Amino acid sequence: MSPGKTRSRLLDSAGVIGFIPTVDFRRAKAFYAAKLGLRLVARDAFALVFASGGTTIRVVKVPDFKPAAFTILGWQVRDIQSCVAALHARRIVFERYPWMQQDAGGIWTSPGGARVAWFKDPDGNVLSVSSR
Repeated sequence: MSPGKTRSRLLDSAGVIGFIPTVDFRRAKAFYAAKLGLRLVARDAFALVFASGGTTIRVVKVPDFKPAAFTILGWQVRDIQSCVAALHARRIVFERYPWMQQDAGGIWTSPGGARVAWFKDPDGNVLSVSSR
C-alpha cells in the first residue's frame, strides 16, 4: 500500500471517544446512567466515563460553557419508535422544532427516510436517536 493510502485510513479502525461537557457531575451521572441506561466505567476528577455500544463517552467537568444549538452526540437505534417510547417513560422530553414536521413522539422523518428525535441533557447539550 502506498504511503498516501496508509495515511488516509490511519484512524479508520481506531475506537472513537465522544466528549460531552457538564458543570454538574451529580446531574450528569443521574441522566446518563439512570435515564439513558449507560454503564459508568470510570470516574475521576475530570470526567465520568460511560460505555455505549463499543464507544467511550467522557462527560467532562467544565467550570462553565454555553451549549451548542446543534446535536453533539447521537445514537443509531434499530427501532426508533420503541426507543423514543422507552425514553419518554424515563421522563426524557423530546425537542420540538417548528420548522420540522415531527410525529406525536417528536420523531422527524427526513426526505431520504432517516428518522431522528432530539432531546437535551441537564446541561442543555442536544442529543439524538435516529434510525434508517
